[in-house]
Amino acid sequence: MKVGNWSNYPIVDSEMKSYNGSGKLAFQEPFIARGNGRCYGDSSLNNNISSMLGHNKALAFDIESGTFTCQAGMTLDRVLEITVPNGWFLPVTPGTKFISIGGAVASNVHGKNHHFDGCFNEHVLHLKVLTNSGEIKTCSKTENAELFETTSGGMGLTGVILQVTFQLKKIESSFIDNKSIKAKNLDELVDLFRENEKVTYSVSWIDCLQTGKSKGRGLLMLGEHAKLDQLSNKQKENPLVTHPPSKITFPMNLPPNSINKLTVKAFNTAYYGKQFSRVQNSIIHYDPFFYPLDAILMWNRVYGKKGFLQYQFVIPFGQSNRGMHQVLDKIREYGQASPLVVLKLFGKQDDFISFPMEGFTLALDFPIRKGLFEFLEELDRMIVDLGGRHYLTKDARMTRETFFKGYPNAQEFQDRIKKFNPDYKFSSLQSERLGLTQKTS
Repeated sequence: MKVGNWSNYPIVDSEMKSYNGSGKLAFQEPFIARGNGRCYGDSSLNNNISSMLGHNKALAFDIESGTFTCQAGMTLDRVLEITVPNGWFLPVTPGTKFISIGGAVASNVHGKNHHFDGCFNEHVLHLKVLTNSGEIKTCSKTENAELFETTSGGMGLTGVILQVTFQLKKIESSFIDNKSIKAKNLDELVDLFRENEKVTYSVSWIDCLQTGKSKGRGLLMLGEHAKLDQLSNKQKENPLVTHPPSKITFPMNLPPNSINKLTVKAFNTAYYGKQFSRVQNSIIHYDPFFYPLDAILMWNRVYGKKGFLQYQFVIPFGQSNRGMHQVLDKIREYGQASPLVVLKLFGKQDDFISFPMEGFTLALDFPIRKGLFEFLEELDRMIVDLGGRHYLTKDARMTRETFFKGYPNAQEFQDRIKKFNPDYKFSSLQSERLGLTQKTS
């Protein structure tokens, strides 16, 4: 069958088997476990795929302490449906609620609160992992610690994540005290991020097509979980209401070149202009704050049949201002605009192989078209020269050289994969491309 992840690039012929809960490996040949396929790259693609979506039960929920245990195929939206009515929220969440818990661990996902709460796995208490030998091992920060550390952000290359226990965040309501600030340019945005470092959640949209004094103009969104006394009378009627089901589905793939400078410029002008005042305050539900794109199912079709690449990188403090300006200049030089440009602040990284480091991260979407890969190779060199690195979960084309330059623990990561996965039973298109699960010359 033809299988692709969310970006629809690449598409591969694969045999897919559903994990049946037997505690046995799905294939004798090399394979990779896959959750809901919402990563953007090829890290959960191979010729053999073990789908974990059927392994999706909630196993335990301590309502008093907020600890939650579930099988790896359970998606975040289902976790929220159980936990939010009881006054608990995810400790860290990415920009979609449709990823699996196993995928969250394998990617060690971050959210709008990395500077405040770190990555998802900092809140994971223990895992159960089906290893290369067929043994199921429990691991944590104190038990089988090296396996736990390498599985966190290890892209599924140490084994099949079967079960996850993690700590939730206590909330009074399912609403967010949201402040949106209109910034004239990138420098003002960066200053606003630093001024609001004590706010739990922060994220910014950027207009990537502006030049001069307006270059990098955008909207900074700040948020805290709203208290009961902040809610309107209507919101107080159901203060822990969960998200509604998505009712709109994008109907078809758009024609080639529908995403271009003219359409992106029109969108950017409308989006920036929707906020008239410099500062706007509101109490909104968590769904539009954390998951605005989830409102439209299959929104990836907007990029057309050929798909797109999401390109996300981080640049450390000291280089980030200059670096972000260089990237925006390079995008205009390339001549193709990204409709999605998201800037976030990262705090310190204490993880072995995960993506975040102290600095700023930028995520962009580019439709697949002629010249894109050459352009991104130029950006790769620029990011590495600035001391940055790229997000494996969003990657479908990075070279081994770029990966090893960006990740200081890359060689030790490769050595640990060999230790836990000696015959490379767990292997993806990405791991093969990066030379992590095959011999390199």
